This record gives sequence, C-alpha cells and structure tokens, in this order.
Amino acid sequence: MRVLIVEDDDNQRLLYRETFEADGHQVLEADGAPAAIELVRSDRPDVVVLDINMPGLDGLDTLAAIHALDRRLPIVLNTAYTAYREHFVSWIADAYVVKSSDLTELRETVRDVVARRARGPAPQEPT
Repeated sequence: MRVLIVEDDDNQRLLYRETFEADGHQVLEADGAPAAIELVRSDRPDVVVLDINMPGLDGLDTLAAIHALDRRLPIVLNTAYTAYREHFVSWIADAYVVKSSDLTELRETVRDVVARRARGPAPQEPT
C-alpha cells in the first residue's frame, strides 16, 4: 500500500514514515498542501494521512482540494485537535484520528479505510 503522509512537523513525519514502512508500506511524504496535491496527481497513493494545522493552506483546504481531484481516494485526518471534528469539511474525510504517541489507532484506521474503499459501498436493501 502506498501511504501519503502530509505533515509539516519533520519529526512526526519521520515517525510515521518509519512506522508505515515497518508495516511493509511504501511511504510518500509531503510537508504541506502544494507537495501533497502534486503527489496525489503524480504518484497516486492508496491513502492519505493528513494533518490539519499546517502553515499556508491548512489541512481542511487540502482535504477539499484532494477530494476534488479524486473522490475515491481514502483520506484520514490526523490532528492533535478534536475541535476540527465538527467542521463540516472534515466530514469529507474517511476517518478522523486524534494524534497520540501510540500509533496503533492510526495504523488500524488506515488499514480499515483502505479495506472499506476496496470493498465498495454496501449493497442496499430492495424497496
């Protein structure tokens, strides 16, 4: 799986890269919105892990831009702030994970959203 990490903090990005690579995934990295949008266009990741609080174009604007490029690309918001969960743009994301020193929830969430997208929408009951 190709995971795009969008994180402006170098140390956090390094931690995520090492974690996802240890899980056997290929990792693409962006330190902000312009690089992230270009990587979505050029390298087609399987999932995006997106920080919200970034300088310049923030994560919510980046979320909207990436979603406009590819509505099927799973996006996991990963932020230290719970308040953004109620922002209507965050609802576009497939998941919202609050940052933690334990990356178990983030790793499981990434795996789950990719699996859900691969399965497609649930069948609807006949009316």
